[in-house]
Amino acid sequence: MDPMDWLEKDELLRFFHRHKTEMSLMENPHTFLNQLRDHDLVPEDHYKKVSRMKSKDNIKNGLYGILDWLEKERSKSIKDFWRCVFREPILHQYPTLRELRNSLMDGSFHFETQEPETVETEETDEGKRKDLSDDEEGEENQASSVKKKMKLRSEKSVCDDEEEQAGPSSRSSPRKKSKKTSPLKKGEKNDIWTWTMFKHQLPVTCGQKEGSLNRDRLAKGEKCIAVGKQWFTPNEFQTFAGRKSCKNWKWNIRCKDTSLGKLIKEGHLKAANYKRGGKKAKKSLFPSGDVVTVSEEDEDADEDKDEDEDCDQDKEDQVSSSSKESSTAVTDEEGEEQPEQQPEASRDSGRKVFKVTCGALAGTLHKKRFASGTRGKSIRTETSWMSPVEFIKEASCPTDASWRKDIKYEGEPLSVLLEAEILSIDSPNCTCRNCKPSVTDLESQKNDDECSICKIEEEEEEELVVCDHCPRSFHQKCHLPHVEDTILGDDSLWMCTFCVFRTNRDCFYCDELEREAAMSRQISQRMLQCQYLLLYLSSADEEQIFASNPCLYLQNYSMVIKTPMWLGNIADKLQEQLYKTVGEFVSDVQLIFTNCASYNRDNAEYLAAGNRLKELFDGEMKNVFNISE
Repeated sequence: MDPMDWLEKDELLRFFHRHKTEMSLMENPHTFLNQLRDHDLVPEDHYKKVSRMKSKDNIKNGLYGILDWLEKERSKSIKDFWRCVFREPILHQYPTLRELRNSLMDGSFHFETQEPETVETEETDEGKRKDLSDDEEGEENQASSVKKKMKLRSEKSVCDDEEEQAGPSSRSSPRKKSKKTSPLKKGEKNDIWTWTMFKHQLPVTCGQKEGSLNRDRLAKGEKCIAVGKQWFTPNEFQTFAGRKSCKNWKWNIRCKDTSLGKLIKEGHLKAANYKRGGKKAKKSLFPSGDVVTVSEEDEDADEDKDEDEDCDQDKEDQVSSSSKESSTAVTDEEGEEQPEQQPEASRDSGRKVFKVTCGALAGTLHKKRFASGTRGKSIRTETSWMSPVEFIKEASCPTDASWRKDIKYEGEPLSVLLEAEILSIDSPNCTCRNCKPSVTDLESQKNDDECSICKIEEEEEEELVVCDHCPRSFHQKCHLPHVEDTILGDDSLWMCTFCVFRTNRDCFYCDELEREAAMSRQISQRMLQCQYLLLYLSSADEEQIFASNPCLYLQNYSMVIKTPMWLGNIADKLQEQLYKTVGEFVSDVQLIFTNCASYNRDNAEYLAAGNRLKELFDGEMKNVFNISE
């Protein structure tokens, strides 16, 4: 997390002013000077003059002169200054700089709106000191002191001879004695979200990821969390942190160990509604008449949205509706008696998606969509969404099968999740989208609520394009090829690249190929296969570990890895047709796994994730290009 993301220029300038002396006293400051020179923050003549000095005292005085020059002449570049000296290699060499950065991060430095009072003032014309008799006289003398100090500094230049260098200990202009101040004002609580410096931005974390939360953007429902130069919605930041399965961002994103949900509840933060509707836009991908889609549908009524959100919130908080709170047994549409639920702790209480089986059929049950055995298409298979009853029928279970008993989760019947109140059956009178779906809702339930590639749910400003031949959904720019605006709006059905590849798979190769022969093929003739392989790999990257540029969130990554590569970069190169051969494309993909192995030698979790994806890619590539062993 970069403090420059939320601190204003004048705050950083005051911080700089207070710590010039500390920085000038750093031992062996030549690397520090080199960094300033490399970022064009110090003139060449100033740099050479100080770098030629031998005496430690003169070096310190000369460095102070450079910092003083920076404050006066390059104040507009103050953010650039702190960014360049807060780089990890520089922080590693200079503990003083690391302490300064920490004081910005934890708020221990208080950005006062007024400078500390002047204790003494000097009249340079007569060389006499006067006591301040009243507030008015003190203010006038203080202003005069500052003017004389600035004048004296302007007369002394870093370009003077080594012997004439004036540093913090030899300046004759009056220096203000700064008072040690608490980061809190009088009567102010020790809560970071109440501090003046965090009026507009708050440092937040989710897992191991850090970011900066913009309060105004959060209140407007916009992308509000900055990581480097990239903005995320709360849900996207949660996914970026590897916690995609945890849908309730209000309790997963924290500020100083306090959840955003608590801050919102107590009135410290205002948050717009980031919930997304289940409706998706059906749009056409290919302009040809062979593959098409259904036209875009109208927005759902506000009342339905409110009902759906209320139902979802009940499930998030795991609070049963009034009918579920009754101690008597409840019967659903199948006539099966629901056993009285006994709340108990469970390690799966926070889980939102469950891998389930019924006989040989496997799928994933999504808590958000679950309503009952017959209501709500909550189980997703590779080919479709279905209700629990439809799932057991698809599995060809006996006619007397019970979905509670015959659908298994980790070897246990689904009734275990019901008894633990991890899943709850909606009231027969519930009117949410899952229980009383409209025609639009029924259509929406056929496809995923999140993009199959980036794992981010649909947003109001960016709808999902859905496939009419499988449950997948995509953002326009996540699918390959991209779904361009110019080809949207066709009234026919649309088939995604996964389905296009599967439909035409048997037509690609008859004979086995040697790996070298397959890699030498022109990619223009094998574009569909390469697009499919990358989409397959991106979809398998559930936690989106390899989706983005690692240099954006790993500070020392570029020091270890000389040629970074990530899935989004390869997707862009495919879209722009920058590869000439299949081998060039495969080489970039393999570079991701090579980099992962090099960087994560001591991180077993990420190393295993990279190896798993590598095995998936190698196996699928052999199948796609019919490569012989």
